[in-house]
Amino acid sequence: MAQIQVLDQDTINQIAAGEVVERPASVVKELLENAIDANATAVTIEIKEGGISFIRITDNGYGIEKEQIPLAFLRHSTSKIRTAQDLITVSSLGFRGEALSSIASVAEVELITKTPHALTGICYCISGGQERSMEEIGAPDGTTFLVRNLFYNVPARRKFLKAPVTEANYIIELVEKMALSHPDVSIRLISNGQNKLYTTGNRKLKDMIYTIYGREVASNLIPVHEETKTMTIDGFLGKPVIARGNRSFENYFINGRYVRSKLIAKAIETAYKPFMMQHRYPFAVLHLELDQQKVDVNVHPAKMELRFEQEQEVYETLLEVLTRTLKGKEFIPEVELAKREEAKKTEKRAPEPFERKRMEAEQLKRLASYGKPIEENHPQTAKKSSKAVSNDGVRVNEKPQRKEEIRNQSEILKSVLPLREASSYPIMDHVTELSKQDKTDEKQKETKPEQMTLFEENLLSKAAQVKHRLIGQLFDTYWLIQYEDKLFIMDQHAAHEKVLYEKTMKSLKKKEFTTQMVSPPIIISLTRKEEAILEKYKSHFTELGYEISPFGGREYAVSGVPGNLFGIPEKEMLTELFSSLEEEAAELSSELITDRIASLSCKAAVKGNHKMNVQEANALIEQLMELDNPYACPHGRPTMISMSKYELEKKFKRII
Repeated sequence: MAQIQVLDQDTINQIAAGEVVERPASVVKELLENAIDANATAVTIEIKEGGISFIRITDNGYGIEKEQIPLAFLRHSTSKIRTAQDLITVSSLGFRGEALSSIASVAEVELITKTPHALTGICYCISGGQERSMEEIGAPDGTTFLVRNLFYNVPARRKFLKAPVTEANYIIELVEKMALSHPDVSIRLISNGQNKLYTTGNRKLKDMIYTIYGREVASNLIPVHEETKTMTIDGFLGKPVIARGNRSFENYFINGRYVRSKLIAKAIETAYKPFMMQHRYPFAVLHLELDQQKVDVNVHPAKMELRFEQEQEVYETLLEVLTRTLKGKEFIPEVELAKREEAKKTEKRAPEPFERKRMEAEQLKRLASYGKPIEENHPQTAKKSSKAVSNDGVRVNEKPQRKEEIRNQSEILKSVLPLREASSYPIMDHVTELSKQDKTDEKQKETKPEQMTLFEENLLSKAAQVKHRLIGQLFDTYWLIQYEDKLFIMDQHAAHEKVLYEKTMKSLKKKEFTTQMVSPPIIISLTRKEEAILEKYKSHFTELGYEISPFGGREYAVSGVPGNLFGIPEKEMLTELFSSLEEEAAELSSELITDRIASLSCKAAVKGNHKMNVQEANALIEQLMELDNPYACPHGRPTMISMSKYELEKKFKRII
């Protein structure tokens, strides 16, 4: 029988490191959290080879006292808590006291730190868990950690690391999340000598989103700010147009801590469900502030998970706030036929030097007489145009095309000749006169009163209905609608699906259940799992209007179906209902069953390739106006898209 023995300290440290330090990104996370806990307002992170060979993190926090430095690298030594009772109200990002000891046990660590009141800083070196040196040096206020050769003494762990580029991407993603969680901290990330991220720390979350995700995302945001009894919710939601195929755009922070929570993710995705297609995930940056005593952060060694004391209340509150925020917004995607940057691609190639000299000579020859009195250039037209010419030969009333031509010619002249020589050409007199006219026109425009437009009308509103112009049906599926300077294209199937879905949901939620008797009864066969579902939730099926009774073996007789769903194939709907409920791993509820039934009611919607008349199309648009969310079908597909007049004119080359 194997003997039981106590492990030595090095082995204990490396086991602990295996839980806390998975890869270079784990080191960056722990040290960055320590910097933020030290009240740093600026942090610089520098890595080389994905952080495997070199990590340096510098902050301007309050530093570490000299006598406290060796203690900081011992296991379970921390300044964040004192007793187990403090775990209930811990507000700092780090608190376990395992980070520094775990990092030092698997890497070569150098610490440079100085407190504000100290005259000199301290340089402390430790590697493999063994102290190497400690000496006084000159240093600025704050702390710098240098971590070299990660897993140098654990080759088995080191060989399982990814390529340096991949490890660097993990760090970049992590630092971006940390920057979003603390917009008041300026963070700079340098990888192999190149700046990858720099935030200003101006406390503006939208600026942070723009820096990390770019203009497209920042221009499609919906602000959220709500204070409830359960929590305070602050941040931004993305419009469905910037959805992604994975959850990487879902960012949520609990009391300033970046975490992963299935509960929060489910609330966000459920709120977006009516607006988004399946297997698409929304963009969100949400800061949630809860009572510290109702959140347990001491769950995961890396502090990436937590538990809520009142999970159902947190879920329902967040879902209700997000749903209310998304409702009432117009989410009609706009189709771009041509990129507005295409004009840049059509720029002409610069001429060769010898060709440019020839072109300049021709331009000078052509411009030499340009701007002289019209009598000199065109004697035959002198009499007809004499009234339009002033005493010095300058036209008084130039046409817009003529004005633009004069300006273009003057620019060419300035580019070819020095300013002193160009000013001697008669055309420059024209430019002076035109500038005077422009100033006069500007003054007139300033004094002209104009009506301000304070509100924009949505397409699907009663006020906008009178401006609709129904053009016709395309491919027996899509309806073309002109409204102001946009063309809207409505999918008749998706639109009718949404009308039926919301209509069914409202009637079911109001308990307006009726039973339509079926004769002869419908016979269905259920699996054991489906039988268990029917047995457990039989009362829900009865409330909805179903009458189901055993028929021998695994056969069941359905003698009544909900009258609200008349016209839908009863057996097909019931079979699909059981199949969809079987896929749900969580506890089923009457709301979930109701939602499944309402989704299946969409089978009665008008299909594509079906001719509708104008009256039916107008009736469908009117029904869409009455819905809570008319912009997406129950499966997340858009009910309509839009196309601007600008895009069409670009395509037809009316705008160049």
